[in-house]
Amino acid sequence: MENGSTELAQISPTQAFPPNRERRAARRALTNREKAAVIVRLLVAQDAPLTLSSLPEHTQAALTEQMSKMRLVDRDTLNAVVIEFVTELEEVGLSFPGGIEGALSIMDGHISTTAANRLRRLAGASSRADPWDRISAMEVDRLLPVIAEESIEVAAVMLSKLVVPKAAELLGRLEGARARRVAYAVSQTVNVDPETVRRIGLSLAAQLENQPPRAFDTGAVERVGAILNFTPQLVREDVLAGLDQDDEEFAMQVRKAIFTFFHIPARISPRDVPKIARALDQDILITALTFAGTKKDLAPTSEFILNNMSQRMAQTLREEIGERGKVTEKDGEAAQGEVIAAIRRLESAGELALIQDDE
Repeated sequence: MENGSTELAQISPTQAFPPNRERRAARRALTNREKAAVIVRLLVAQDAPLTLSSLPEHTQAALTEQMSKMRLVDRDTLNAVVIEFVTELEEVGLSFPGGIEGALSIMDGHISTTAANRLRRLAGASSRADPWDRISAMEVDRLLPVIAEESIEVAAVMLSKLVVPKAAELLGRLEGARARRVAYAVSQTVNVDPETVRRIGLSLAAQLENQPPRAFDTGAVERVGAILNFTPQLVREDVLAGLDQDDEEFAMQVRKAIFTFFHIPARISPRDVPKIARALDQDILITALTFAGTKKDLAPTSEFILNNMSQRMAQTLREEIGERGKVTEKDGEAAQGEVIAAIRRLESAGELALIQDDE
């Protein structure tokens, strides 16, 4: 015992507790995965905005597993990891998106649709690629035919894998009886194994991506309706009469798609009228309102616009209309076309929404 005490007494404080520099040198270097866990833990602790859900699931799992294995990290090591991380960020000159979808989003418009679809199919064959990521990114209109025509079981799996707002919109657009059957089938998907879900996703993704490229972004009804919106009334009625004879169902859909000056009271919210007036040259608005006042079917639209703006503005416009004089058919319809074009621009910009005509 005495000999042991003597040996301890001969050890200097420097030997027992090496300086910081020597202790740092003796520490085990962290792996890249451990460094990533340190950075994430630091950001979470400081409530920094951090979204890891865009990473592949296996990467998220590996990161979380690594964090579960770690305990304490001293301040010197933390500082060193942060400095290394910041230095690497500052040295980055250019970054590329991870995954084929990110690359295709950058190349959109630069490569053909056929080439893009082929790359997606090849990516789908990868063992780590999740086909549901690609399906979830598709528009509702593209998914609707699939969920309406596939088996109830497949439709239920598809609905379960989509984000809630998109799933709700799809369910709401299904026919009532099928919507109820699909909703019930969702409750039966609890025990479906992941590999089956993945195979269903691969099949649906291939089906959706194998569709022939479309020459037009919108359907025939929308295109004909948009053209007739700016067509003189006599021509428009003549075309619709011809469509009634050739295809009554198509003609009815086109009538619903048409939005003209006449439809403004039924399709525009009163609170949006001042916004529309501000988007127009005042002379154009006066011309449109003057012409509408001379037409029995358009006079209510003129009053609707004037009655839903400030009294001062309405009074000024009424005085201008009284002094405007006669407006030709050509000028009047052109001015009303400008009003409709302004409304469509506001709609495209998300500044107003047309009231849907369900009749």
